[in-house]
Amino acid sequence: MKVYFNNSCKICRTEINLYKKQNIKNIEWVDITDNETAEIETQKDAKSLLRRLHIKDGENIIEGAEAFLLIWKNIPKYRFLYKVLKKPIIFNLFSFFYEIVAFFLFLKNKNQLLK
Repeated sequence: MKVYFNNSCKICRTEINLYKKQNIKNIEWVDITDNETAEIETQKDAKSLLRRLHIKDGENIIEGAEAFLLIWKNIPKYRFLYKVLKKPIIFNLFSFFYEIVAFFLFLKNKNQLLK
């Protein structure tokens, strides 16, 4: 699977670097910064890619809170997060808060789109 993330965002980069340290072989990390290939592979424009985390798993594109669940499911050290946050009521709350954080990160980083 390919994880599409914003490496130019300090907060995003810091979190993804924690996951990268786990050296999971079936995860490819793709920086979306000025990356037309990422747009083509995901069929998402730069604004959409900047707005949320995306994963391409086979032919499926997963985004937002669901993308984090898939990452955590595939990293043994973080699998406990998957097990806790996948439960419907908890996932709804997690997804709601993810969208709030993602929106503010988007506002913080949207100047990337002006290039």
